[in-house]
Parts: sequence; structure tokens; C-alpha cells
Amino acid sequence: MTDRLPRLAWIAGLGAAVAGPPLLWLVATPPEPLWTRLAAVTGLFALTALAAAVVLPSRLRSLNRAFGIESVMEVHRFLGVATVVLVLVHLACVVAADPKAVALLDVTRGRRPAQAAVAATVALLLLAVLGATRTHLRLRYEAWRWLHVGLAGAAFLFAVLHTWLLDHAVRVPAVHAALLVVVGGVLAVLVHRWVWRGLLDPATEFVVREVRAESPTVSTLILGPRHPAAPSWTFAPGQFAWIRLERSPAAEEHPFTIASSSHDDETSFTIRHTGDFTRSLRSLPPGTPVWLDGPHGGFTGHAGTSGFVLVAGGVGITPMMSMLRTAADRGDRRPYRLVVVASAPDDLLFREELGFLRDSLDLVVTEVLRRPHDTWDGRTGDLGVSLLALVLGSLPHPGHADWFLCGPPPMVGGVLDVVDVLDVEPSRVHTELFDFA
Repeated sequence: MTDRLPRLAWIAGLGAAVAGPPLLWLVATPPEPLWTRLAAVTGLFALTALAAAVVLPSRLRSLNRAFGIESVMEVHRFLGVATVVLVLVHLACVVAADPKAVALLDVTRGRRPAQAAVAATVALLLLAVLGATRTHLRLRYEAWRWLHVGLAGAAFLFAVLHTWLLDHAVRVPAVHAALLVVVGGVLAVLVHRWVWRGLLDPATEFVVREVRAESPTVSTLILGPRHPAAPSWTFAPGQFAWIRLERSPAAEEHPFTIASSSHDDETSFTIRHTGDFTRSLRSLPPGTPVWLDGPHGGFTGHAGTSGFVLVAGGVGITPMMSMLRTAADRGDRRPYRLVVVASAPDDLLFREELGFLRDSLDLVVTEVLRRPHDTWDGRTGDLGVSLLALVLGSLPHPGHADWFLCGPPPMVGGVLDVVDVLDVEPSRVHTELFDFA
């Protein structure tokens, strides 16, 4: 099945959740002064947009598979900004409808609906400031993550409380029912994310089978299911999962791309050790319990594709290895053209295995070094138009090839510029960046 039907279903569902309650209120209520109606509509839109913004990053696998994690997070950020704007417009409309309403901002004297509104607004503004200044604050990811989750939860809780205490919208039965569906849907998603997947789902439990060194700074973590009778773990090549070392959903966790074939009984992750968490993975003994949240992402091939151009930077080769290993297990005869970019020869991973894969696949590997040594006789420098045009030209049907780019953002951005010059259809270009947290 293609991703078209899930995409349409998600677009329709989220669209109805965001637009349904405000439109129902407009239809079901008698005419009121303009500013009063605008205040009500913008307030309802702010609530439903916030609800959608809470749902999007909640690791719903069908959603991430249909659109890709990067697109999902882009829409999440857009809805977050839109919610802040809608709240500010809502406040302006409330004051325009009744200038005395400014007094409601005094939380010491205001009624409970106004106090809840002020609390939700403050949480949203802090959330916006935190998002805009994250890189400047240099917060550790875990600290930023919990501040983000806490403020978003507080904003949504107080916004719902304000709407129900105010009783202006919920007195309309159709709007009341629609808001109950929206709020209930958000709660169901959060229970699934934090309780079922975080604590109870046996399919998330794995044990370490082996940790294999690939280079002085890179290792492959090989996992097997902890409970053989648990529901089977299935993924598409190119997807990723979050790894944590404790059962608790509050434990530190990080996302890593799956490197193994989708036909293997074991699941492997090839990881560069750049921090305390990744270094701790290198020293895990066999039998250590590990929890996975996944698989996620839409960085996967499609049945209708007639060829592939895979461009990887450093450990960005991991999703490509999953694709190639899976293709070899399936006897896939479509052409694969792999371009690997690395700083030095020691950073080129899986060279021996790629040599074996050439025997079972229509695979051509091009290695490019940023800092070559004197004896290197391969390609060097950036991925320019001439090199990628040569790679593309080696395909039987270059116009029907899908491009997969994975690596540091500067490398991916540079390749996207070249792909644009080569007139590759945007729908055939898929990216995965390393700056996703």
C-alpha cells in the first residue's frame, strides 16, 4: 500500500480537529458583534491548533511514516507559532470587544477563567522564547526537552480549563461534543505515547546481543527481542528508533537509524560515540536490557522506483546500509548508486561488506574524501554537479530514480543545491538530517 491513503486520512483528521470546533461555533451561534465573534473564533482556533501541535511530535508511527519526521516537525513548529499569534490576536479582539477586559490580566483580581487564560498565555510565550533561543542558551537536550514538554502540557491544560470555565463555547452542544473529541483524542495519544509505549508495550523491550567496533569512534549495537513471544518488530529500511537504557519514559533517550536488513532476526544500529550516552552504549555487555521506541520515519524506498542514488556523509551511511542489505536479501535487481563522503579513509565504513554487496546487487560505490592523504587516488572535495551528474548518468532511467540524502545539514544542503541544478523532481528527493533531536 502506498502512503497516499494514510496521508489523506491524517490531513483530513487533523484538518477537522483544527477547523471543526470554530466553524461549528460560527454556524451554531446567533449573530453577535464582530469583535466578540472574532474573539471566540480566534480563541477556539488557538486551542485546536495547540492540540494538533501537541499530537504531531508524539511519535505516532503511521504519521511519521506517511510524511517523514522532518515534515511532521516542520508542521509542529508552524502550528506552535500559529498558536502564539492566534492567542495574541484573541487577546486583542477581547479588549476591542470590551476595553474593560484589560483588567482581567491582573491575575490577583481576575476570575478563574481569566487566570487560566493568563497562565496558558505565559506558558506559550515562554515556550516560544525557549524555542527561539535554544541554540544560544546551550541547554542540554534532556533539559530542553523536559522544559518544552512541561510548558506545552501546561499551556494545553490551562487553555482547556479556560475554555470550559468560560462556558461561552461549550454551551453549544455541537461545539461541546467536538471539543470533547479533540481533547479526548489528545489525551489518548499522550497515554499511548507515555504509558503504553513508554512503560507497558513488550515489543519495545530488547537485549544486547553484541557490540561490534567498526572504528575507534564507531560501533554497531546489535539487539534481539527480550521476549520471544512478544509482537514481532518490523521496520522499513531507512527508519529509525529512539534508544533508552531504562524502562521509564522519563529516562534519557536518543534517536538512531536502523542499519540492519529488515529481514534479519536481530536489529543493529551503527553509532558514532560523540557524547556520554553514545559512549555508554559502546560498553554495554551482552544481555543488557534496552528499550526502543520505533520504528519511525518515512526515509524509505518505494516499490515504483526504478533506481536509487544514495548520498551519505559519515555515519549517515547507516540507513543506506539497511536499504542495501534489505535489497540483497530480496534479490532486488534495481540499480543502486551509493556516494559516501568522509573526512579521512578511516571514516569510510563497511568498505568490505560493500564489496560483497556488489556481487549480489547492481551497486556502484563512489567514495569522496574531504581530507585525503597523499596516497589516496579517489575523488576528493565537495559533491559538485559534475560528480553527481556522472553518478546519475550511470542509471538506466535517471529521471525515475529516487534520491536519499543523509548526513550533516551542510552536506545535505549542498547536495540539494546540486540536485536542483540537475532538475530532479522534488518528490523524488528524500532527506534525513543529523540535527533532529
